Amino acid sequence: MKVVDFIKTKREILANNPLELKDWLSPSLRDYWMEFLNKANQTQLASQVRESLVSNGQATSAVNGSDAEQAIAVEPAKPAIELSAEAQAEYDTLLPQVGEEIHVGEWLHLDQKRINEFANVTMDHQWVHTDPERAASESPFKTTIAHGFLTLSLIPYLSDSVNPEQPQHPNAKMVVNYGLNQVRFPYPLKVGNNVRARTKLLSVTPIKRGLELVKEMKVEIEGCRRPACVTESVIRLYF
Repeated sequence: MKVVDFIKTKREILANNPLELKDWLSPSLRDYWMEFLNKANQTQLASQVRESLVSNGQATSAVNGSDAEQAIAVEPAKPAIELSAEAQAEYDTLLPQVGEEIHVGEWLHLDQKRINEFANVTMDHQWVHTDPERAASESPFKTTIAHGFLTLSLIPYLSDSVNPEQPQHPNAKMVVNYGLNQVRFPYPLKVGNNVRARTKLLSVTPIKRGLELVKEMKVEIEGCRRPACVTESVIRLYF
């Protein structure tokens, strides 16, 4: 259950039974709850909770008692990060796109030469990737498959995010790959397949000197229902 829905559901119960939350939580759990709120307050979650509460006339906690009140109250918003003119313009452009698919790449053909070259670079020469004859007779896929990390490493190209002729964020002085929240490889990518990436913007958050974007990337296999890779990519733009 989402935090906003939880607060809405429990509002009347807490108003009639102000000490109920205190009875639910042990001191250690209250500490975890406050730690969660502190972290949430640094993201879009806190502002979403506050906006929902204010719109429903719930901005003030109905719970009495310092422990219970402290446990459920959303902390006051911290001062907003002041963005440069370029960063603000980018933020205003990206914010309406949150939750939408923002890019579908071109198809790329995966051949054995690319798989072998990746194996040489990473020194991963497992026969399921590099031995077509053995794969044909012993592999359940009856052919060689790409390394999972090869699929992952193709995402910058497939998502068209490394094209110097057409940068996705031309006003940013620097674009940094900040990491991945999660990665899954739901289906094997076989040699001879065509793949492309689909990108959905999940969030855009102001940070010091720039913006942090979280994008869902799916590597789609032509003619296959299941993707070869699904990941959440975290990118930082500095202005």
